[in-house]
Amino acid sequence: MSDSFSDTPHAQNAYYRPRFSLNGAWGYIVDPYETGYRNHRDWRPFDEAFHPSDRTFFEDARPVNAWDRIEYDFRVAPKMQVPGDWFHQVEELRYYEGSVWLHRDFEYELREGKRLFLRFEAANYETDVYINGESLGRHTGGFDPFEFEITRFLHGGANSLIVRVNNRREKNTVPGMATDWWNYGGITRDVYLFETPACYLRDYHFQLQPGKGDIGLAEFWLDGAEEGVELGIEIPALGIDAKAFADENGYARTEVSLSKAQRWSPETPKLYEVRFTAGEDQVQDLIGFRTIETRGADVLLNDEPIFLRGISIHEEVASVPRRAHSRADAQTLLKQAVELNCNFVRLAHYPHNEHMLRLADEMGLLVWEEIPVYWGIDYENPVAYESALSQLRSVVHRDRNRASVIVWSVANETPVTESRLAFLGKLKSTVRKLDSHRLVSAALDRTQSEDKRVLSLQDPFVHESDLMSCNQYLGWYYGMPDDCAVVSWDLDPDKPFFISEFGAGALAGRHGPKEEVWTEEYQAWVYEQQLAMLEKVSNFRGCSPWILQDFRSPRRNLSGVQDHWNRKGLLAPDGRKKKAFHVLKAFYDRIESTYRKESETSV
Repeated sequence: MSDSFSDTPHAQNAYYRPRFSLNGAWGYIVDPYETGYRNHRDWRPFDEAFHPSDRTFFEDARPVNAWDRIEYDFRVAPKMQVPGDWFHQVEELRYYEGSVWLHRDFEYELREGKRLFLRFEAANYETDVYINGESLGRHTGGFDPFEFEITRFLHGGANSLIVRVNNRREKNTVPGMATDWWNYGGITRDVYLFETPACYLRDYHFQLQPGKGDIGLAEFWLDGAEEGVELGIEIPALGIDAKAFADENGYARTEVSLSKAQRWSPETPKLYEVRFTAGEDQVQDLIGFRTIETRGADVLLNDEPIFLRGISIHEEVASVPRRAHSRADAQTLLKQAVELNCNFVRLAHYPHNEHMLRLADEMGLLVWEEIPVYWGIDYENPVAYESALSQLRSVVHRDRNRASVIVWSVANETPVTESRLAFLGKLKSTVRKLDSHRLVSAALDRTQSEDKRVLSLQDPFVHESDLMSCNQYLGWYYGMPDDCAVVSWDLDPDKPFFISEFGAGALAGRHGPKEEVWTEEYQAWVYEQQLAMLEKVSNFRGCSPWILQDFRSPRRNLSGVQDHWNRKGLLAPDGRKKKAFHVLKAFYDRIESTYRKESETSV
């Protein structure tokens, strides 16, 4: 049996299971003093100060007698929309970091012999969940899905669901105390119930096997299974109907010929309806089949060289601003990338919502996914490592059937130390165990020679990565844009070189001489010089400049220019295109034409 079942944190493809939505208006109580824990067994600091009649919020207590004193009531509390962050919904909570309790009632009639699960697509950052006064558990991690089985907790009639979300930054978490994005608090993605049979298909993985031509490997993991359960995989459009039988651990695998399948690519993003069956359980998915690998200096998609025409994206609706969470939000962001003539997006610096990956599959956009191993991580702290590992496992399991995903990134801009190298090395090993079908990399920092004329990658983790990826800001954080014309790169010529970030800040509508920072002209100058420099590097195979849109950041404090916005976007919050947008698009148009001609010539 494959051991990756033991790492499965949640059900594969809840996206396509019938669901009972719990989205909508939830009552909320802001709790900076953690008052809601008053008599909880885990609450200790001031127990003696509380009156015996004080009640914990998760009990959802209600007065029985006229003299009963209960100092909270979710039913008269103000309402907040879920999914949604409290930053954009409640002005008083714009800078709040701490606990908020949220509540809603629901009714659900569970069919006999079925199981019921409560799933959160994300809540930021630490989340405690209670149903009918009983604790379901705690999840840490602000950007990955989690779920609880609630079959035995369900009541007939009304059920009380209470959630405590705390977005406070901590030293031992991932991300840590320092980020360059807004710390949106709340239940930020969909919440819903889904039902399964007693034995159900908890996880599956179905992709072309590297190095085996048109042979696909389908793996299944059952929950609640006995040995011998029959599993099936059908692809009606290809006439495929294969069977397998679960072992005593609920695991099965079978090879499937995909010789008739059209390969998925940005030009032809073909998806097939795949039906999985496991006893009474049936799940369908839309899956594309493609290969991705590196060979020498090239990135090969379906055995053909490809240049990654990318852009970095934050999960934010800039015009509001708020966390992006819906399919419509994903369409807006990805359509802007397509308008830039991208075939690749870097979803920074954390796992984005599943709509982004599903739409990338449909639209033919290649994807770099990342976990928030970012600035200020304590690499010697086992709690921090477990936080990173949990988020990595979660996103790989969720998205490893998505054709669009070609790169798993385990870090961004992290310092070179022995403890950090060991930390990232273990994460890389986990990725390889869970998914050997994709590239692994990290956004590293470049090294500059003493005379500032030679740039290189000296980080030892570059030898562990399939791409030589780095962030560099020549012309913005150091040097001037025209320094790009005189520097050179000292790199391994037999490995693909990818620039995960470059860029410059510009306030939309601010104009002046190109030498004046914060103008659109300066930002465009940086792009012109950077692209000219990079194109001279023989193994340059793509980039994802920073960034598609301006985004909120508490670190950016220049009044009248930044005002808590990172202004490196190619688009203003209102959607206006800055001059650099057109510079990058023209470059991508030319690169696309060059690669198309080379492909036609080779045929």
